[in-house]
Amino acid sequence: MKSQQSIPTSKVARATQFVKTGVKIGGNYLKHNVKKLVNPDLSRDELHEDNAVDIYESLSQLKGSALKVAQMLSMDRNLLPKQYSQRFQLSQYSAPPLSAPLVTKTFQKLFGKSPKQLYDTFEMEATAAASIGQVHKATKDGKNLAVKVQYPGVADSISSDLKMVKPMAKTLFGLNEKDVDRYTAEVELRLLEETDYELELRRGKEITQACAHIEGLIFPQYYPELSARRILTMDWLEGKHLSEFLETNPSQEVRNRIGQTLWDFYDYQIHTLKQVHADPHPGNFLLRPDGTTGVIDFGCIKDIPQYYYENYFALINPDTVADQKKTETIFYNLEFLYPGDSDHEKELFSGLFVQMIHLLGRPFKEETFDFGDDAYFEEVYAFADKLQRIEEIRNSKVARGSQHGLYVNRTYFGLYSILNELKAQVKTNRPDWLRPQAKA
Repeated sequence: MKSQQSIPTSKVARATQFVKTGVKIGGNYLKHNVKKLVNPDLSRDELHEDNAVDIYESLSQLKGSALKVAQMLSMDRNLLPKQYSQRFQLSQYSAPPLSAPLVTKTFQKLFGKSPKQLYDTFEMEATAAASIGQVHKATKDGKNLAVKVQYPGVADSISSDLKMVKPMAKTLFGLNEKDVDRYTAEVELRLLEETDYELELRRGKEITQACAHIEGLIFPQYYPELSARRILTMDWLEGKHLSEFLETNPSQEVRNRIGQTLWDFYDYQIHTLKQVHADPHPGNFLLRPDGTTGVIDFGCIKDIPQYYYENYFALINPDTVADQKKTETIFYNLEFLYPGDSDHEKELFSGLFVQMIHLLGRPFKEETFDFGDDAYFEEVYAFADKLQRIEEIRNSKVARGSQHGLYVNRTYFGLYSILNELKAQVKTNRPDWLRPQAKA
């Protein structure tokens, strides 16, 4: 892949790139409308594909938060036409890398030394490049190392980038304005943390120690003396990303073992640590033939407030949803419902959220759940598509759902998606408080 020689870092330069993209999108719509005059039955597939290519190419040049939003949307596949989600998946580990001079400049600025002076060997060509930074392979004192280098200007451009992404998200993806506002506010907080590699180093060490007992997980060791706010050095872990791993045709036993390991990892974080590795896309895991799994990125961590945790997971127990009054109270607590809602809105949104709970909570109702059941996922996507077509949701004057739900839901959706691709059968190991109580 051709390397990138520079990144627009000023507000003017980045705004100009967004404007250019907007012009291309306008041209795509014009071309589509002209063709539709000739063929009224023309689908929007070509339009979606053209827009997806132009948006991804633009955001890839900008790097940072703009590209991160694309990455997040690619995980939320139910939000997007498949052309966007397929193209945006490239941002997980296949964005254009920075050139060698830019990498060296970053080291000189932070350490006063070039990478060749800090390490015994350092490969100037990146092995992976994503939204916030890229990874280089290095060695020192006989150890194979992975060195993550953040793109210049990423942290400083988060707020302005998100403001420019919002109109694009609302126009192209049909998202509600209030939901987009809340979505970007929470994303901004997480991205500011994600660009702080010193924070990631501390969190990585804490969570790897807390989860070291989980069988099948492999974590890297971190090296503070070779790390800084924009550079992070850790052990190099061997393994393949999900798509590459599946091409090796692993056995069902290995698929199940990896799936169980991932389930147990997230189960322990959410229910015991009350904080979670909230970036479960395939680029953050390295899968091995023996069924072990390497975890390589702790930049995005979501702390789960106790009150949110108690209300959110109370809904998973079937006894709660069977109690209409209790369920309604939780809906208000989680901001699914508001005191100013009309009777129609209250009935509509309550009904939709109960359907969603039954659907997304289905794995928790089974002792063992088959995530290879594509029919289940088609049902999930069909429900999401239904939600997009409901006018009351699109035109709602309030954002439905607590801001804490964004990353918790995203975590589960990302985990479910990986388990589906693995076709894994997982023991849910659900605690007693998630089980319905027998009636006397």
